[in-house]
Amino acid sequence: MNSDVSRFPMYKAMMKVPGGLMLLPLIAGSIIGTFAPDALAIGGFTTALFKNSALPLIALLIFATGTQVNVRTGGPILATAGTILLMKTLVPATLIVILGSYVGLDGIWGVSILALLAAFDNSNGGLWLAYTGQYGDARDRGAYVASAVNDGPFFSLLFLGASGLADIPVVALVAALVPFLLGVLVGNLDVEWRNVLKPVPNIVIPFFAFALGTGINLGAVVSGGMSGLVLGLLISPVTGFLVYLGYRFILRRGGKSGIGFAAGTTAGNAIATPAVVAAADPSFAQYVDTATAQVAACVLISSILAPVLASWFLKRAGELKVADDVAVPEDAIPDAKV
Repeated sequence: MNSDVSRFPMYKAMMKVPGGLMLLPLIAGSIIGTFAPDALAIGGFTTALFKNSALPLIALLIFATGTQVNVRTGGPILATAGTILLMKTLVPATLIVILGSYVGLDGIWGVSILALLAAFDNSNGGLWLAYTGQYGDARDRGAYVASAVNDGPFFSLLFLGASGLADIPVVALVAALVPFLLGVLVGNLDVEWRNVLKPVPNIVIPFFAFALGTGINLGAVVSGGMSGLVLGLLISPVTGFLVYLGYRFILRRGGKSGIGFAAGTTAGNAIATPAVVAAADPSFAQYVDTATAQVAACVLISSILAPVLASWFLKRAGELKVADDVAVPEDAIPDAKV
């Protein structure tokens, strides 16, 4: 009999919140990063882990995710990733560009076309991995590659090609995929490595989520004003619903289609997209400050709303169940609740 008893079951509490393994540390990091940023800048291991660890830990998560992909399931994973990329990136970006051809770069309701593209055409791969690691399967987790492709300013630059911004750094895209592809190779060559790396998501997600949160200034979210708030509230239901439709009618996932709403997010890296676009074309400089604040609001709001919507639709379909292949002890996971 196990004599160890948790004085405060933090892990269980986090798992009761949709996407809580990432969401709660993200919020905690944003609070500390906003009100006590110097506390994380003392150097040493403290700064390395709690402030500067996001990219390396996400890279480790991506590698570990790759090891869980059996080559025999490669087709379904690519189909899922392609559907997410189509419905979360290509369709919204096309509609925004069409809107821009009618209303101009100023956009509508105080939201520029630059802000719309930066907020809508990408997704938070970390949250997707956190959520699908709990409720999805290998197809869903492997489909993170859609986030690797749409993360950053690449599609914003592509869809602003009419302004001469179509030069996409292919090397950067390749670099984002290398850890995943190496993980696939290792996992298929050595099943022991696959088993060793299976628990990695539950280990690294809270840490990189906290580090990402430290880069979200709540003051910037507030300065986005009502337009940023409205934009943030639209991201998850609009783009999440599009991915949901892809899951239901293209992938035919039935009751599990609600997982699609977990893709209705804005990636943290998107906060830098307005500045990157303006660096490529100075005519966008006038939109950068407002667009950056609005996108920051979208990152935070969509990170909260997307897993809530996904869980609601899964629960409604009777499919809000922890995945069979999640490497977590049975007694550590309570019944999922919204």
